[in-house]
Amino acid sequence: MAKGATGALLGLVTLDRDADVPLFRQLDRQLRDAILSGQLAPGIRLPSSRLLARELGVSRISVTAAFDQLIAEGYLEGRRGAGTFVTSELPMDLAGIAGLEPAAPAESAPACDVRDDLSARGHLLRSTRAGTRPETPAAFTPSVPAFEEFPFRIWSRLTARHVRNPDPALLHYGDPAGWRPLREAVATYLRDARGVRCGADQVIIVSGAQQAFELAGWMLLDPGDPVWVEDPGYVAGRDALRAAGAAIHGIPLDAAGVDIEAGSARCPLPRMLMVTPSRQHPLGITMTLRRRLELLRWAQDNRVWVLEDDYDSEFRYRDRPVAAMQGLDRQGRVIYTGTFSKVLFPALRLGYMVVPRDLVDAFCAARTLAGRTVPSLAEAVLADFITEGHFAAHIRRMRQIYAERQQALLEAAHDQLAGRLELQPAAAGMHLIGWLPAGTDERRVVAAAERRGVVVVPLSHYSIARGGRPGILLGFTATPVADMPDAVARLAQALVEA
Repeated sequence: MAKGATGALLGLVTLDRDADVPLFRQLDRQLRDAILSGQLAPGIRLPSSRLLARELGVSRISVTAAFDQLIAEGYLEGRRGAGTFVTSELPMDLAGIAGLEPAAPAESAPACDVRDDLSARGHLLRSTRAGTRPETPAAFTPSVPAFEEFPFRIWSRLTARHVRNPDPALLHYGDPAGWRPLREAVATYLRDARGVRCGADQVIIVSGAQQAFELAGWMLLDPGDPVWVEDPGYVAGRDALRAAGAAIHGIPLDAAGVDIEAGSARCPLPRMLMVTPSRQHPLGITMTLRRRLELLRWAQDNRVWVLEDDYDSEFRYRDRPVAAMQGLDRQGRVIYTGTFSKVLFPALRLGYMVVPRDLVDAFCAARTLAGRTVPSLAEAVLADFITEGHFAAHIRRMRQIYAERQQALLEAAHDQLAGRLELQPAAAGMHLIGWLPAGTDERRVVAAAERRGVVVVPLSHYSIARGGRPGILLGFTATPVADMPDAVARLAQALVEA
């Protein structure tokens, strides 16, 4: 290569001597990118390793190592007595094939449009809201527990116990249904606290309730099968069933829960119904016993699967938690799901489902394909956390803390939000609904709140049918009592701005 060509090559290479990446690795990556982008054409001769090392101010060993790597990968070829060349076997339009534009910065990702190459299911998944990045938890973010109140010292001690002397079974692939001691602990808890009729053999440990919804969709629905969902209702669960190919039908609610008569008028015979009977999400309605029995009878008569999402029933501030609807089921039509994300912390990624015995093997086969198991160490720690009484103690403590935080929100709202936002106390759950005056633009409220460092979710986010009274969800569990007045003050300023 002529001296001028050497200068051109030097313009393509920038080495950072302070970086953690070795110089030879930086050089081989940048030469590779120059070849793929067409800046170094097939057949062109490179300067000698001695000359390039001198011009770059690096050791010849670094240049030789980079050349050797690129020769091994087929980008360069050495010709005895002639030097080192970009391999002539590369196509001339390599830049177009590789999806790179000439002179593209080495750190930039190649741009391509693959939307037309997605499968039908890929388009379906892309159309859901599942790809939205979660917000950083801030004041009023719904469904976020009080992380600072979690007993991490106890959790750390239990973790150390298993790490120091692990059961060999914890190091294997594990049972696709989950760690047996955890399944037994969950079954005992659900029988005692939630009135669920189950044995440990019916419990399947999953990566959060979201995976339970996915498995139910895979195993019980064919593409195009009609499914009833509450409207407004839980978006992530609805999207999981839509991703399974279900035809989603939003069903309105009345004071007793999901309206069966209205649902039958819209879609007479669904394959599945997804409900949150203990505390409807997001409206907070507790389905009456009469409606539960009617719903189960209707499901049995029409062979409809009922997917029961029992997402935060532990947090009830008046009276005992309402028993799960699954405990009333005598025909095996209910698939029951729950999660530890709300009661412990979301990053744990542990949930559970209870399925009829005849379906256990089929669901376990699907669980194997969906990642086989959750990490066994976390399962073992959680099993001890439950069986040694820490879980029950934590729930009791958090009920008291959350009740105090809800009261703090109500008191601050009474002082600062009167006339702008209507709030009523809730007997259970982790959020309140703030009802806005008729005609208020929820989007403007959300944007103004975000500018003030407050996260609120519009009620319309959960709705399929448009219209209805505007409102916002206010999570209160992650905001300490001492911080509540300031958070409400910022929300009040946002409401004025909106």
